[in-house]
Amino acid sequence: MPTECLFRDDAYLKSCDARVLALTEQGGVILDRTVFYATSGGQPGDTGVIIAQDGTRIPISTAIYTDAAKSEIAHVVVSGPTPPKIGDSVTAEVDWDKRYARMRMHTALHLLSAVLPYAVTGGSVGEVESRLDFDIPEAGLDKGAITAKVAEMIATNATVSSRWITDAELEANPGLVKTMSVKPPMGTGRVRLIEIAGLDLQPCGGTHVRATGEIGAVRVTQIEKKGKQNRRVRLALA
Repeated sequence: MPTECLFRDDAYLKSCDARVLALTEQGGVILDRTVFYATSGGQPGDTGVIIAQDGTRIPISTAIYTDAAKSEIAHVVVSGPTPPKIGDSVTAEVDWDKRYARMRMHTALHLLSAVLPYAVTGGSVGEVESRLDFDIPEAGLDKGAITAKVAEMIATNATVSSRWITDAELEANPGLVKTMSVKPPMGTGRVRLIEIAGLDLQPCGGTHVRATGEIGAVRVTQIEKKGKQNRRVRLALA
């Protein structure tokens, strides 16, 4: 049975009530619904706790998808605590400070990809520093200039929103896809788009802030050459 992914519609939910559907051999707890983002697209799975009915707090080290269609999520229990039983009612609660930092960083990376309109070959979202890899031919990239352009976008406090389109609509608009290494999950009939009003539009399953002003100050910390055309741009919360 698919997990209802509440974070896709509201990334600001910190907790939710849920029911245990199954336990995996690897120590994962599968719930009928969750606020935990599962590892994908360069963004790590959330950490947090599952709270049992008796108040026991069961630490969760990450959340992962168990299937290629990304429909079922397993919450990985830190070794030691006894996991809940199938059928139990529990509360799932994310480590909010870590999640919110990643929301700010992930949104900032969308702006970075708008400043540097090249194909993205890889990326990673962190709480303090993140990166995007671009397919860029020999060209001078200036850290200060890129930082200033991203700052201008943040200062507009542009609205960040999501909507769904069909697989067919995405196939008819291939220019929406910026990433070369990670393709949007297709096959379920619909794909999620993230729009930063007037600045960026692309498929993405990650968590983001509601407006660019929430990102705060960021700066490009390093630009690395990773091959003939690959350039790695690191971005950090200031």
